Amino acid sequence: MENVSTKRDLLIIKGLIGKSPNGASIEDILHGGGLDLELRTLQRRLKKLKEEGEIYTTGGSKSTRYHISYSDNLVRESEQEKLIRPKKEEFSISQEGKKIISYLLKPVSERKKVGYNMEFLNSYRPNIDVYLSKDDIHKLTVLGYTHSQHQPAGTHAREILNRLLIDLSWNSSRLEGNTYSLLDTQRLLELGESAAGKSLEEAQMIINHKDAIEFLVDLGDDLDFKHYILLNLHALLAENLMKEQSSLGRLRSMPVGIYQSAYTPLSIPQLIATQFELILKKVREIENPFEQAFFMMVHLPYLQAFDDVNKRTSRLASNIPLIKNNLSPISFVEVPKEVYTKGILGVYELNQVDLLKDVFLWAYEKSAIRYASIRQTVSEPDPFRTKYREEIKKLIMTIVSENLSPREGSALIQSTANNLPQEDSNRFREMVESDLLALNEGNFARFKISLSEFRVWKENWSRKV
Repeated sequence: MENVSTKRDLLIIKGLIGKSPNGASIEDILHGGGLDLELRTLQRRLKKLKEEGEIYTTGGSKSTRYHISYSDNLVRESEQEKLIRPKKEEFSISQEGKKIISYLLKPVSERKKVGYNMEFLNSYRPNIDVYLSKDDIHKLTVLGYTHSQHQPAGTHAREILNRLLIDLSWNSSRLEGNTYSLLDTQRLLELGESAAGKSLEEAQMIINHKDAIEFLVDLGDDLDFKHYILLNLHALLAENLMKEQSSLGRLRSMPVGIYQSAYTPLSIPQLIATQFELILKKVREIENPFEQAFFMMVHLPYLQAFDDVNKRTSRLASNIPLIKNNLSPISFVEVPKEVYTKGILGVYELNQVDLLKDVFLWAYEKSAIRYASIRQTVSEPDPFRTKYREEIKKLIMTIVSENLSPREGSALIQSTANNLPQEDSNRFREMVESDLLALNEGNFARFKISLSEFRVWKENWSRKV
């Protein structure tokens, strides 16, 4: 049985944690007053509270923050209900956001031509400089509360996966000009039926979102802003939409322009790589998951790290800390495309985030309202199948996971192709061979293979004959 002293310690620790709406560090608790514990003893107390579901943690091993779990009372739920009950019908734009819109209404020729501002990212100091105010963070934290925050990473996202796949795939694609309706998207993802009169590119875009979302959810405790995760996220979203297969999951090495914008992104590959790594370093240092999410929405598109599909990658990357911490995800429900576009342009041309922040706050509120009532676990939808999509994936997965030599792999590809209709055989073989040649550490996840399997296969494939 717990002695009186231990019970007293646990109550004080919970009280100290409860005073910090953004979570308390172990130093905050140790020096917060009322405790006389050695660090190791405090760590044991925290471990006990976590195991009993009284608290949960966010952040990495070096930036762990402790939060009170509200699964045993109605405090957080009551506050959440007050926020979600009055549903706003009109998009709310701040005064700063209106100024950005006013500037962007000028013709491009009258707007100042600008390039990538290194200082915009370099000067940002995680946890000192913030884009979201304390009030913003508090509201988002209440809206994002779920019953799963002390569960393994990705638990909540898996509980609402069926709805999330449809919502996020549709809304993120819609912001790119995709003309599929929500019903079209549902039939595509659940029944495999393409919408009549729609392009293959539109269907591919939606399918890619589904694959990318599942990739993030399936990572579990490994989910974080890691180099290989961001590259594979891009590869999944860009699958079959890029002119060059080698561009999937690889940082940009050529100049690009921004349509209808006075902004010109970086064009030096070494600088692009340096800034990309700095983005990942700084976002990992940010302690609050909502600040992390918005930071990625700002800086990843601004860098234009990839040849294309940058905004899509940033929208899904913004969900990484939300999924990781079992917060309600952001699916960009009801976000007006024209306001989102102007928000991005405000970052590009003015380095001002206010309008994009308006979008983020609106989008999160709408998303949280949608998912607040979803608490039951649902099964994953049947995966979408294009004509030979599954055959290609299974074939490449076999070649890599079984570590086949080039000769063995070619024989397997040819024998598989020979079993297909004659008019499809040659193209099928070429597609698989092209995918194998373009396979790299930034795009392997779409074939359901592990990093270790890929590395062993790649090393041996390069020297076997």
